[in-house]
This record gives sequence, C-alpha cells and structure tokens, in this order.
Amino acid sequence: MKTAFIFPGQGAQYVGMGMELYNHFDIISNIFKITDEILKEDFVNMVFHGSDEDMKKTENTQPAVLMVSTAISQLLVSEGIIPVMAAGLSLGEYSALVRANSISYEDALPVVRKRGQLMNEAVPEGGGTMAAILGLEEDKLLLCCETASELGTVIIANYNCPGQMVLSGDRKAVEKASQLAMEAGAKRVVPLSVSGPFHSPMLQTTGYALENELKQIKILKPEIPVVQNVSAKPAESVEEVRSLLVKQISSPVRWEDCIRYMLSQGIDNFIEVGPGKVLSGFMKKIDKTANIYNVEDSVSLKNILNALKEVDQ
Repeated sequence: MKTAFIFPGQGAQYVGMGMELYNHFDIISNIFKITDEILKEDFVNMVFHGSDEDMKKTENTQPAVLMVSTAISQLLVSEGIIPVMAAGLSLGEYSALVRANSISYEDALPVVRKRGQLMNEAVPEGGGTMAAILGLEEDKLLLCCETASELGTVIIANYNCPGQMVLSGDRKAVEKASQLAMEAGAKRVVPLSVSGPFHSPMLQTTGYALENELKQIKILKPEIPVVQNVSAKPAESVEEVRSLLVKQISSPVRWEDCIRYMLSQGIDNFIEVGPGKVLSGFMKKIDKTANIYNVEDSVSLKNILNALKEVDQ
C-alpha cells in the first residue's frame, strides 16, 4: 500500500486546533513550543485561546496551519506511517515541502508569515475577492469570466474537484462572473471570506516580493515527490521548487489534477494532515474508491492507526 500525505491550506483553521493533541503528545507540544521561540511571541496561546478575528488574519492563519500540520505529520511518522508522496493546497504546499525535508520548519515558518503579510497587503482592502462556484462546467465558467473581465480581472483560481471551482480577481468582476454563473446553471455561488484575490494575476508583484524571501532560505531537493499546485506534478530541481512557489501566489491551484497525478502513481491511501476535512471532501468527489483519512485529534489518529492496521493484515 502506498500512502500520501495531503495538507490543507488557509480556511481550514479554527481556534483551539491542535490543543487536544498538544496535551497528549510530546512530539506535538515540542513543535508548538519551537514555534513560539521562532516567532518570538505567545503564538500558541493565540491559536488555542485567541479570537476568530485573530485567527482569520492571514499573517496568523498561515503559520498556524503550518504549525499544526507539521506537528501532526511528525506524529504520524513517529507512529510508523511514512508517506511516499505529498501535496498541499496552496499554503499546504509548504507543509508538504517540510515533510519532504526540502525546507526546514525553522525556515518555512517565518516565510509563510511573511507570505501572509504580503498577500494581505497586495490589494487595497475590499478591492479583490474570491467566490466558490458549485455545479457548473469549466467551459461555461470560463465564458462567464471572459464576459465579466470588462469590469476587471477575474479568473478561475482553484480547480478543487469536479463541480467546484473558485473565482478570484477584482470584486466587481468576480461578482459579475458569479451572477453570470448562476444564470448559466451553477447550483450555488459561495462568496469566500478572504482578504484578497489569491491565486490571481493581481498578486504577481507579491510573487516577486516572496521570491526575495525564498532566496534567503535553504531549499533542498525533496526526499519524496511533492506534487506542486501550479504544474500538478513534482518539481525536478531545487530551482523549480522555488520557482513554482513564487508562481503559485498568482497562478491557479490545480488541486484535482494534483490528486489525479498521485492516483496515477499508485497511491492507495491519502491522509489529510492538519485541521479540518476540506481535502477529504474534495477527494470523495475526485475518486470515490480512494481511501481517504484525516488526522486532527486523538480520535481521528486512533481511527487511522486501526484502519491501516486492518489493511496490513
């Protein structure tokens, strides 16, 4: 059986995430304590007891999700669950690269905090937005974007799974494309509570700023393949890893294609490592036959250990 770890991105966060595991496992609490030391603040206390508003701030969300995902990833490996491949949705790509020993956690943490700050500052507040479009074919949604583009930038920024794509761009253009999508037969439009038009060309200059940050850290060739969002395949060099992280900021996330690549490589078990079950939901729509698990607390950890034990017997 081949196992892959998949890591959630921004939006999966919630106040208190990781606290129950923190209280039960030293390997978790150690990483959380290291996080406070690296960021030089009482960050873990904010994650456990802060407000929803604090957790929604991009510069807090990104390091918080990375922290929880990295800690759980290490816990799983200590329990003998070793992935042969990894991928992460947007921010989650950093968690995947940490798992693959391509970027150290000590380097990844300040970079994702800076990434969050840069993304937040990229567009004046209220100028850009995102919206999930459910139940519409890609070709029809592309036509909606084309028509609405007279009002500004609007593109398909996330290809999450069959029947779910996400628009990103100028607020007026996204709203117009969303209206056109409903008229074209979309089942639902869900405006997203985000601070900007992520994964759109409007963040291209943010990518350049992030590139400067990434040049300051050591990036190694991943020890296991990490399927990257932009290309939907593993990078072949350190230079490509860095280049794709830069492009990812302003390019569409091809998550469905990432999962299909992993399936084509014989992955049997997918484990969503970190807060929430968003990726598990996508997986069920991409391939109902794939084994998908999530780990975010002791109960889900016990469930997967029991399930994989049964598979091995």
